[in-house]
Amino acid sequence: MSWSGITEPVLNLPLTTSAAAVVFTVAALVGLCVLAGRRRTRWLLVYLPLLGVIAVVTTVVAAVVIEQVWKPFPDSLPTTVYIWAGIAVLALALPVGRLFSRDHTRRHLVAACGLIAAWLVVTVAAAGQINAVYDAYPTVRAALGLSNYRTVPFDSLEPTDTVASADWIPPSDIPQTGVVTTTPIPGATSGFPARNANIYLPPAYFTDPRPELPVLVLLAGQPGSTDDWLVGGRLTQTMDAFAAEHSGLAPIVVLADGTGSQFANPLCVDSHLGNVATYLSVDVPAWVRSNLQVDTDPTAWAIGGLSYGGTCALQMATLRPDVYPTFLDLSGQAEPTLGDRTSTINEVFGGDEAAFDRIDPAYLLAHERFPDSAGAFVVGADDSEYRPGVEQLAASAKAAGMDVHLTELPGSHSFEVWSAGLEKELPWLSRRLGLTDQ
Repeated sequence: MSWSGITEPVLNLPLTTSAAAVVFTVAALVGLCVLAGRRRTRWLLVYLPLLGVIAVVTTVVAAVVIEQVWKPFPDSLPTTVYIWAGIAVLALALPVGRLFSRDHTRRHLVAACGLIAAWLVVTVAAAGQINAVYDAYPTVRAALGLSNYRTVPFDSLEPTDTVASADWIPPSDIPQTGVVTTTPIPGATSGFPARNANIYLPPAYFTDPRPELPVLVLLAGQPGSTDDWLVGGRLTQTMDAFAAEHSGLAPIVVLADGTGSQFANPLCVDSHLGNVATYLSVDVPAWVRSNLQVDTDPTAWAIGGLSYGGTCALQMATLRPDVYPTFLDLSGQAEPTLGDRTSTINEVFGGDEAAFDRIDPAYLLAHERFPDSAGAFVVGADDSEYRPGVEQLAASAKAAGMDVHLTELPGSHSFEVWSAGLEKELPWLSRRLGLTDQ
């Protein structure tokens, strides 16, 4: 679909700025006033308080189910998320309640349309405020699922002659941007049922001869999908901007699946939850080397991720430094977790604490040396829950002989930090992987 003219500015409107937050708040208040506004005493004294109680109780019950029973996330959701979810529930309850005290005459058709519009306004405003917590959809375009990057079918990629990236000379007709392609990466050895991977290929990949480029395997959080880095993570914008400054050169980025589904949490280990460790350390590298023309030297390979993905990246770096001697840990957890240490050890390792220690980066960094490994830790300055663990892991990694550095960026546990973190660390990463000299 093509968008032009006045539509483009609308699609590119930011959703996660302070101005957007004010707009959403005002819109929600106005919408609630419209939904709640009636002059009847019974409505004001009975129905309105009752509906408010119903909204609060529904939200609290949902929170208990999510946090204590279902537990789809390793960490608790922020209170802000539940507050705005409760407002959305109230917005749904108010028009339903009005049905019990309104005469069904033709003149109420316009009023009904107004209520529907008000409900939509409040719901969209609540969704916008929840989105602002994670910065997952930075613009209207992203929220509507409209991509702003080029895509090609994977089977359209043709092999060419290759040269070492240091010997490659950019041609005059090099593309201006890279592309994204989507393809399955089977779990041939692991049997892991991975979702399709997205792969970013920089402009230099579409030249003949093409340079042998380094590879970054980049993981999403939990919950998450292989699309997350393309949307909230602004991956193509970051990579294209870097390539534009380096004659079309940039790492190939493989957005691999590290969980198997949106809400699964297999801890990035081999277990009854799925053989994720083998998938990422054996299947993905083997498939990439067989199906893409890349630099096959392990020193040209890195793994990274955000939140759960950052934890997973550090796990791979400590368990398989021969495969991934370079890593990016963006707001990773202090240790792999299903919510707490006891539950994690019991549910995944059958109560065997030693088995947990064998995959725990903190334990491995305290008991082994990694003189050939290097990594970057990134965390938000306002991320009070994750920052202490990241700081401790960075110190432990340095003590274990790794060449690491820690960067704190403005923001909390959101794509505001992760997208900026990737952009900031990309020059260092490219030097580390041998792609650039500076």
